[in-house]
Amino acid sequence: MTALTLTLVAGAVIGLALGGLGGGGSVLAVPALTYLIGMPPTEAITASLIIVTLTSITALTGHARDGNVVWRTGLPFAAAGIVPAMLAGTAAGHLPQAGLTIAFAAVAGLAALRMLHPAPAPAAGKVRPAKAGAAGAGLGAVTGLLGVGGGFLAVPALARVLNLPMRRAIGTSLLVITINSIAALGARAGTGIHLDWSVIAPFTGAAILGAWDGKRHAQRLSGNTLQRLFAYALLAVVAFMLADAFI
Repeated sequence: MTALTLTLVAGAVIGLALGGLGGGGSVLAVPALTYLIGMPPTEAITASLIIVTLTSITALTGHARDGNVVWRTGLPFAAAGIVPAMLAGTAAGHLPQAGLTIAFAAVAGLAALRMLHPAPAPAAGKVRPAKAGAAGAGLGAVTGLLGVGGGFLAVPALARVLNLPMRRAIGTSLLVITINSIAALGARAGTGIHLDWSVIAPFTGAAILGAWDGKRHAQRLSGNTLQRLFAYALLAVVAFMLADAFI
């Protein structure tokens, strides 16, 4: 399989994840760019943020048109993570890559397990602003530190902390992913990281097309099915990353 074919296939898969699940794009993009395309990890992290930002904007428009984006909830949630995302993004350049990989795998694994075995949802109407703000800030920090859009954490946070139905949590998470990714990219601006646009451009194009297809498939599945698919995809990526780190 040629490098261009690998790029297009990987981009389509990332787009399907973002469009259908509201996240998982960059958690898949970084390993794909590193292990399939051969991009150095530091370049892969920045490239994935570009890809996920543009793809998330595309997927967001479709979900917003269907009424699945709760703007009044998503905007303040995302705003709470902007400064942490930028600070963590700056700090990430001074930390060892192996440590970041293990930290990423641990966070993703915990998020997947919580989605497979969710705690009872809080009573409707009992959203606590302080708790929501803390969750948004924590999500932003993870985005900046680990170079991911944060959808794999945003979806369960929006569903549990802010009591959004699964479909609205998916749509609103794309808003959060977009804002957090832009903030994390801002922290990396001017760092001199080389970006291979011959990979990024076709990867992004395939991801955008995949996002539209993923949104269409999402409409055919129940919220519980989407949640379980999301969790299993995360566990598969975690297993791969840990195996690569220790074997």
